Amino acid sequence: MRINSFLAGTALAVSVILSACGGQSGDDVPTLRRGISAKVDTLDPHRSSAQWENIIIGDMFIGLMQEAADGEIIPGVAESWELDESGLVWTFKLKDTVWSDGVPLTAHDFVFALRRLQDPAIASQYSSLLYNIKNAEPLNSGEIAPEELGVRAIDDLTLEITLENPAPYFLGLLTHYTTYPVPQHTVEVFGEAWIQPDNIVVNGPYKLVYWVTGNQLVTEKNPLFDEADSLCFERVTYFELEDASAVERKIEAGDLDINNAFDGGRKAELDRRLPGWARTSPQLVTTYWSMNSSQPPFDDLRVRKALAMVIDREYLVEKVLTPGFIPAYSFVPPGMANYDVDRPQVSWSTLDRRERLIMAKALLEDAGYGPDNPLKFEFIHRSTDDNPKAAPVAQANWNEIAPWVNAQILRQDTKVLYARLRQSDFEIADGAWTADFDDPINFLYLLDSSTGQQNYGRYNNPEYDALLQSASAEFDLQKRAELFAQAETIMLEDLPVTPMWYQVSKNLVDPTLTGWADNAKDNHRSRWLCRAGE
Repeated sequence: MRINSFLAGTALAVSVILSACGGQSGDDVPTLRRGISAKVDTLDPHRSSAQWENIIIGDMFIGLMQEAADGEIIPGVAESWELDESGLVWTFKLKDTVWSDGVPLTAHDFVFALRRLQDPAIASQYSSLLYNIKNAEPLNSGEIAPEELGVRAIDDLTLEITLENPAPYFLGLLTHYTTYPVPQHTVEVFGEAWIQPDNIVVNGPYKLVYWVTGNQLVTEKNPLFDEADSLCFERVTYFELEDASAVERKIEAGDLDINNAFDGGRKAELDRRLPGWARTSPQLVTTYWSMNSSQPPFDDLRVRKALAMVIDREYLVEKVLTPGFIPAYSFVPPGMANYDVDRPQVSWSTLDRRERLIMAKALLEDAGYGPDNPLKFEFIHRSTDDNPKAAPVAQANWNEIAPWVNAQILRQDTKVLYARLRQSDFEIADGAWTADFDDPINFLYLLDSSTGQQNYGRYNNPEYDALLQSASAEFDLQKRAELFAQAETIMLEDLPVTPMWYQVSKNLVDPTLTGWADNAKDNHRSRWLCRAGE
């Protein structure tokens, strides 16, 4: 087990361990105990791409904007803002705040952070999310100097951001952790180690004090946070828990207050065993399976289409998965803002399954597969949530096409699976995307050829890219949505990914906690939570 850092001082270490075992530690510190569904690789806002890491990062940092408990966009470090007549230049006035070490937080920290995100040496998986900032993409490609990025500090408390194209979603995007400030004075001293407990400096409610990989992380209240007096919990402990049964045992022992996942198929049982704990809510999430079109046999559209169309999504959502899931035949989930169009769907969505099986077999035979040339491939899936239960159903569906279709399934640690996806090291792979902001581009950009690591199968269609570019430059929201729909239609027929289902959020939450509000992005910052009666 790799040790990221030990606390200086035995007394504090003992206090942290005690806090992990109950609502309060031996020194009576009010403690919130949170379970997260996978192991933490990094807490650097520019290196992370994991929703479970965001749980901790979002407790430690606040951007220009932030989200209230119910998901409403509210001011963060920004006190006010203006958009010029071109719709491209945003000017933010910042509050007078400080980092956790007392150093003033200024507009220069935001400039440093946004340049760092696009630094090719950082190789941020999320850099393309902010390519709409002027000159971000050429900076990320190493073609221009950092000073040419469209971000500048007019003075210590005034930040200007210039965009390439109008972005009606921009304030929502500024709640995402990639846009958070990072402390230049600390990063430049400690380099990669700046996020370690002994070195980290934050501007949010909680500061990291303990991190043992594979076990737990602990944050404590940042007394210099401008709203520190409003926090109900002095400490938050995060447990890396992938085993659902271990989560339930921990709850029944009184050692856990929240977990960000549960086995949805067992919700009725959980409601009996843990009354009031299991919570589900509509969410902007699509589970989709990537097909690696950069290599055989998935460089053949006939193979991709055959395997996508035979999966029995209706059976999965009705019999196997969490109640409330919906079969997906398009990529952008329902309820997305700025997408008021007839929703594109795959062309075969209206066929019954018998017709799909016949068509799939014909497609594979046309591609040259049969008894003398069997189709063999591997499907990797995440070890968490409902995914292990869906995999054998898919395997049976694929093998049902013909005896010469041989699908093997492999369960992977969630963190390992996403690493393989980013390296394009897979044939077919499970995955999901949760909206970072409420706009269709947040899903559709994933398949843009310039996106990089998050375009897992390295899909490349110039017509698709051009439509996304045209949509991004369009001021008229209805025309913009229509261009996005054209792009999604092309992508759905190319099938670099196959949409599987739209999700509901799934959390286990102690009913005695107050301040929890369901929201479409499933973000629940510890700062909004309290324990009834305390």
